Amino acid sequence: MRSMTEVSNQPTESAIEELKVKGKAAKVASRRLAYLSTDIKNQALANIADDLLAKKDKLLAANQIDCTEAKSLGMNEAMLDRLLLNTSRLEGMARDARAVAALSDPVGEVFDMRTLPNGLLIGRKRVPLGVIGAIYESRPNVTVDISVLCLKSGNAVILRGGRETIHSNRALATVVQEAASRAGVPQGTVQLVGNTERTLVNHLLKMNDVIDLLIPRGGVELIRFVAQNATVPVVTGGIGVCHTYVDKQADVTKAVDIVFNAKVQRPMVCNALDTVLVHADIAHDFLPLMAKELAKDGVEMHCDERALSILKPHSGLKLCPATDADWGKEFLALIAAVKVVESLDGALAHIESYGSGHSEAIVTEDYATAMHFLNEVDAACVYANASTRFTDGGQFGLGAEVGISTQKMHARGPMGLKELTSYKWIIFGSGQVRP
Repeated sequence: MRSMTEVSNQPTESAIEELKVKGKAAKVASRRLAYLSTDIKNQALANIADDLLAKKDKLLAANQIDCTEAKSLGMNEAMLDRLLLNTSRLEGMARDARAVAALSDPVGEVFDMRTLPNGLLIGRKRVPLGVIGAIYESRPNVTVDISVLCLKSGNAVILRGGRETIHSNRALATVVQEAASRAGVPQGTVQLVGNTERTLVNHLLKMNDVIDLLIPRGGVELIRFVAQNATVPVVTGGIGVCHTYVDKQADVTKAVDIVFNAKVQRPMVCNALDTVLVHADIAHDFLPLMAKELAKDGVEMHCDERALSILKPHSGLKLCPATDADWGKEFLALIAAVKVVESLDGALAHIESYGSGHSEAIVTEDYATAMHFLNEVDAACVYANASTRFTDGGQFGLGAEVGISTQKMHARGPMGLKELTSYKWIIFGSGQVRP
């Protein structure tokens, strides 16, 4: 498959026309969505959840076409896993839709109201952003997740998935559109760009007259390309180089469980562990126990000199010397880098140099050390004594997420309903004029 950097600046006229028509429809729909009732939005989400299961056979058949074609083109296992839909994943998508429906509607919330000395009553009211653009790869569930969150937060959405998921995305988008329409949601609210020409991406990135926020979800190359070429505001993230630091005051059993879960539970996602940092004082006790557990699932460990010397005498382990390229690498596989550090400061320095600002964790029984780590690590999500696998909109009580932001403006971490809103100032007077 061609890379994003090969995208030409010359999309075909038919592709541009399709995008313009869908963009205009989304913009019109967004104006009505801004004041659509919560009941209608919740009914739309309930319909979506029902239809995902009622139309399961059709959805899985469409996904099978994508999976078969992707395999024939040599797609790697990590990407194939992201592409796959099955009954369990459809059920999870339906649960997420219902969870979002159960959340409070952020639109219309009035906050920070106060009376000024001149008698003006002033505050802020939460409003939708307008039209969200989403460019994503290989994850058909994103079609539903983003649509659901945009619907509930009063935003229209333009979806542009990858060529490898086109059959799945078309089937899912149709389910969403029909379910939302039955509830009374305006036509044009959810738009899927069915044209898979890569040349179209550049045009989408510059639709400032339509799109209020663009969210890319995919690999490093896609996210970098969007960030560098978009004139539309962009929220970037999703690239996760995640560390777990096992402190000298760690509970060893707890640390083994946390590392194992963070690495093995689902290794091909952005919040999976990539590097284990271990305090030298606990390394001889902890590393063999950790390695034994990771070996049960075939994890390959890329170890620095000290970690390698501790683990080499133990049999049944997949070990190799770490290289410079292993530090700061998102493996998306059953591979973990392992490094022994002399102190908490050593762990913090390593994370500062190689972290991606996604999710970082410490395992320790010392409160002061935990707080030192939580205060100093600069990442969207920082954990004490828990797996980084919890970095997820559903796990955080957001119902679902449109993405995980690793930047600091305007949102950070899993992005749910409130992150898809802005606010406007509202001011009540009684005839005041400015002197």
